[in-house]
Amino acid sequence: MTSAALERDTPELRKARGAFFTPIELCRHLVDWAIRTPADAVLEPSCGEAAFLLAAAERMSRLGPGPGQLHGVDVHPASAQQARRILAGTGHTTQIEVADFFTLTPSPRFDAVIGNPPFVRYQDFTGEARALSREAASRAGVDLTRLASSWAAFTVHSALFLKPGGRLALVLPAELLSVNYAAEVRRFLIRRFGRVRLVLFTERVFPGVQEEVVLVLAEGSGGTNHFELQQVRGVAELIGGTGGMMSSWQPNTDDGKWTSALLPEPARQVAAAAAEHPAATTLHTWGETTLGAVTGNNRYFALSPERVEALGLDVEQDLVRLSPPGSRHLRGLTFSGSQWQALGENGRATWLFRPSGEPSAAGREYIAAGERSGVPDAYKCRVRSPWWRVPLVPPADLLLTCMNADTPRICANRAEVRHLNSVHGIYLRPQLRRLGIDLLSLACLNSVTLLGAETVGRAYGGGMLKIEPREAGRLPMPTPEIVERLGPELDSVRPAVSNALATGQLLIAVQLIDDVLLAGWGLSPAEAEIIRSARALLAARRAARGSAPR
Repeated sequence: MTSAALERDTPELRKARGAFFTPIELCRHLVDWAIRTPADAVLEPSCGEAAFLLAAAERMSRLGPGPGQLHGVDVHPASAQQARRILAGTGHTTQIEVADFFTLTPSPRFDAVIGNPPFVRYQDFTGEARALSREAASRAGVDLTRLASSWAAFTVHSALFLKPGGRLALVLPAELLSVNYAAEVRRFLIRRFGRVRLVLFTERVFPGVQEEVVLVLAEGSGGTNHFELQQVRGVAELIGGTGGMMSSWQPNTDDGKWTSALLPEPARQVAAAAAEHPAATTLHTWGETTLGAVTGNNRYFALSPERVEALGLDVEQDLVRLSPPGSRHLRGLTFSGSQWQALGENGRATWLFRPSGEPSAAGREYIAAGERSGVPDAYKCRVRSPWWRVPLVPPADLLLTCMNADTPRICANRAEVRHLNSVHGIYLRPQLRRLGIDLLSLACLNSVTLLGAETVGRAYGGGMLKIEPREAGRLPMPTPEIVERLGPELDSVRPAVSNALATGQLLIAVQLIDDVLLAGWGLSPAEAEIIRSARALLAARRAARGSAPR
């Protein structure tokens, strides 16, 4: 690549086309698995500067004489030119093609397809590129949603270039295991290949990139009903010969999430038995979980009492009571009116500017000020009329934290405030409203529910656990019947649980609730400890991904 081309290919441009360069040790590990003879025909889609193909050439040379066939495709001409230069002296037949991989008609002529597909999220994966990707996936009978990132179609399209019995070795985002749009890809892998190994890392692999990855090593044909799982700390353990922990796993359904694959086998068995116990249900049984209100500009719409007073706004005419943006104040069992008032006195935004009818004179002046500063130009403001009337949801019975360093918390909304989309609202079924407001924030702090949060939620960069409303509905919960029966015992530990939460001792609070609930859930003390250990393992795994790669 010329110096001018290198200057043009900035990190921002590489990110835009989803190009993240793979550590050479990881390239070598994948090609060593995928390439079996020196004459193999190998394809690297989105080859960039041919890191995988160069490792493939070295692997073939070690295997013996018989020049292999190295084929690369990349949409970026300068990268393709650099790939040709790098591979020119390897002694193997080489072809590097400049093209959008999705425009190529698949032909099953390769022994191995290897690489790291581009990772472009759906927000930036639009227009013709998205249309081509969905059309390519549909050739394999895979119908991807519009929320799918680029890697999903890339994985399916890549497999169509394999000979019968060929081998697929890819570095994929670990959201393969969890996100809803990847269900079709998960189903395709089960249906297409006779053997699949998933290599899972507890630490980040790519320097400077918080996205977690998984290696997919798939071969053969005819389908499978189970997977080989290999769990390692990082690349060093993967290539160091120790191999990490190996196990086998069979998903409950071919399109469900695969995050339970992260659990040790004993924990998978105990968790499955707990889910089938008569004392078990899901949060959806208790009520509906929904998103909060979206303002389009929290800085403008969410106001502290001091700011309200300075603006002269009318509390009755212009404002509604609000749970302040964020969720730090919702880590206890209850959010009360006095807590709401104290937050306001400390400068938190406890009011939402939201005239229900005609704004006051001060409200009209504030609207005019917002228009002068461009607030109506924000997308959510632009698409509603009038722009300053935020769509409201009723005060929820319970508030559920959605971004969590430890675990999702359910907090009784005794203050009866509205909430924004930084938290979710739980609207209990009418017949369960009293029981749920009184006891569900306590009952949810058990190890079965905490483990369920790790498997139904999704780990984000920095080790945060995010849970969406539909995922929250699948959280394992004790049934209303068992919560009502054990209500007096739960109430008896409430002061100790509240104190533990207030002092940041979540695990002490959980142990107190476990001692009340888990025996009634059918778990022996030994099984309860297996669940606790499994939850600690997954939480530690999340935290490790927020630290530097090794």
